[in-house]
Amino acid sequence: MTAAILVRYGEIALKGKNRMFFEKTLLENIKFALKGLGARVVRMHGRLLIMGAADEEEEITRRLSRVFGVVSVSSVETAPLDLEAIKEKALEIMERSLLPGDSFKVEARRSNKSFPLTSPELNRIIGGAILEKYPRLKVDLENPSFQLFIEVGAREAYIYHDHVAGPGGLPVGSSGRALLLLSGGIDSPVAGWMAMKRGLRLEALHFHSYPFTGLRSREKVIDLCRILSRYGGKMQLHLVNVAGIQKEIRASCPAALGIILLRRMMMRIAGQISRSRGLQALVTGESLGQVASQTLESMIAIDSVTSMLILRPLLGMDKHEIVALAEKTGTYEISIRPYEDCCTLFLPRHPATRPRLEKVVQAEAALDAGGLTAAALENMETMLIED
Repeated sequence: MTAAILVRYGEIALKGKNRMFFEKTLLENIKFALKGLGARVVRMHGRLLIMGAADEEEEITRRLSRVFGVVSVSSVETAPLDLEAIKEKALEIMERSLLPGDSFKVEARRSNKSFPLTSPELNRIIGGAILEKYPRLKVDLENPSFQLFIEVGAREAYIYHDHVAGPGGLPVGSSGRALLLLSGGIDSPVAGWMAMKRGLRLEALHFHSYPFTGLRSREKVIDLCRILSRYGGKMQLHLVNVAGIQKEIRASCPAALGIILLRRMMMRIAGQISRSRGLQALVTGESLGQVASQTLESMIAIDSVTSMLILRPLLGMDKHEIVALAEKTGTYEISIRPYEDCCTLFLPRHPATRPRLEKVVQAEAALDAGGLTAAALENMETMLIED
């Protein structure tokens, strides 16, 4: 048996002259997401139809529901472009469905304008047939307990009653490429997810302090990348050891500025990697005022070492909102594993929260910033992560 699954997308349809580019990117991403299932993708007016094996329908739906650009998907049944055939199929679906209440609504959409009946006419005729067969039901256009949808396409009609939500947004790859600074915490994976939702294709950069941090923290970040790759495809992960940098900062610089100076070094390294990889921006998980290094003064001091565009998708979100998104995307349980990341090492008792840029630059003069950056990059490890 064959399953038919209708894919709806929203924001892409508003792109005017660029619409074909966004639709093509979405189509490529869907084909990649369905790799190995043998499903076939058919383009329609404002929709995509996925044809696959019936026993793979659940897996197809699950994968489609994680593709950015997809608003929702539905398992559909098809009928010829004939009123009686559409009516018969609608009644079959009603008969098989476990109706949750006593009200219903028919919602028709006619993209094929050569079909002789308008959408309101279809609503009335099919709704009337349902009422005739099920007189206990009533029509409720505002808050029905059951909805039946009919879409009249170019070659056939599609009838269905369920929606599985997708993430929406723009197809990954339609807005450029960026580097995600990925820690092992809650925030940065969510920032990466949100950046991908706006069409960015990501590579990830993780800073570690082995042997001061164990290999489990590395495994944690690899697992986070696997989760993100479900939404954005294969992901390059760059691993950079900053233990040497941290030791130099601790030995030569004021303790209160240690985190600021470390993050400035991280920005230098991230900027160099981005330029060498042809990436256009950096993405971080910072939320304004959440910790000492995320005040405006700290961000100014950190950002001044790079000319790269820095995107902060979580800037205006609080921790409750971020945690809710982490749970939704599947990264939360991995992020709370109790393994240290490099920023928790050598944490000063009283970190500077309002650092003055000139004082930071003065303190940093004790470091060989160029030499430390080069040494860290020389030992960088890169791997390709895929779920």
